[in-house]
Amino acid sequence: MEASLIPPSPEWYLKVQEPVIDPTRPIVDSHHHLWREDEFGYDYLLPDLHNDTNSGHNIVKTVFVNCRTNYWDSGPNHLRPVGETEFIANISKTQNHTSGAKISAIIGHADLALGAAVEEVLEAHESAGHGLFRGIRHSLAYSPGKGFLMFPGRAPAELSRNKDFRNGVRRLGECHYIYETYHFYDQNNEFLELAKYAPETTMVLNHLGTPWGTDNFRYLRDEIFSIWRSDITALSECPNVYIKLGGLAMPDAGFNWHIRSKPATSDEIVKAHQRYYLHAIESFGPDRCMFESNFPVDKLSVSYSVLINAFKKMILDLSDIDKDALFFNTASYVYGI
Repeated sequence: MEASLIPPSPEWYLKVQEPVIDPTRPIVDSHHHLWREDEFGYDYLLPDLHNDTNSGHNIVKTVFVNCRTNYWDSGPNHLRPVGETEFIANISKTQNHTSGAKISAIIGHADLALGAAVEEVLEAHESAGHGLFRGIRHSLAYSPGKGFLMFPGRAPAELSRNKDFRNGVRRLGECHYIYETYHFYDQNNEFLELAKYAPETTMVLNHLGTPWGTDNFRYLRDEIFSIWRSDITALSECPNVYIKLGGLAMPDAGFNWHIRSKPATSDEIVKAHQRYYLHAIESFGPDRCMFESNFPVDKLSVSYSVLINAFKKMILDLSDIDKDALFFNTASYVYGI
């Protein structure tokens, strides 16, 4: 996360309201964030999450994913990200007094370039997480010209080819933790090398590998899709890799719903995104795919209820068994929840 972004007003979301599709289907939201106003310009905390997840669909569990919130501001630098896990774990303690989806897993951050020495950080996360800590997101996202991206990432070029980083990813698997990454479509080959280097580490690709669509890239959408499609097919051959279906309502995907007078409808999202989702599902299979809201980032473009409607419309023709996997079972298995 790079920018402080104030979401549109509540009135903006009211301009697009839809009946909830298949409202009783249980759902695990496999990817969301929480943060404080002093870090991102506005609060998005448990009441805000529940305001979204309680908007009509049957969201029963969620997975919090690292967004650099509430890191400790003192102590050894390599341990400071543990403050985020502690923060979310403490929030989770209040869940029994609320009605809404339960935060059931935490993906934190550690500098995996520490190599095998990352184990000290993992132990600290485990202690702080009160049973919720499941793994690390150390994103590979790198772009040489960052001006066209709202969320350009922080990684150095070719981080995944760094020997110490690779050993850190291996160590995650040896300690039975998950590795997650947010990166761009042109880094999927680099990620493929990493997946092969550490085959015993369960890896989760966030946001469908993030095909760009901003600036002049919007005129290359079909060419980018062709590259993305081929690389996703190759990645799917690594049995240790899972993929999250979502994140394409971020502004960096270039559909520009965030600057319109009204948010996206579910039909608009289906028309724009379905080919990405269906190719990922066809390649990986439903048992290695899971839907994610990526809220509140994707909230810049669409309401929660409408986004989940779009997901459901995209897979109307699939069996109930496949739908159960995509919405619930895959995430439940990967995160042990």
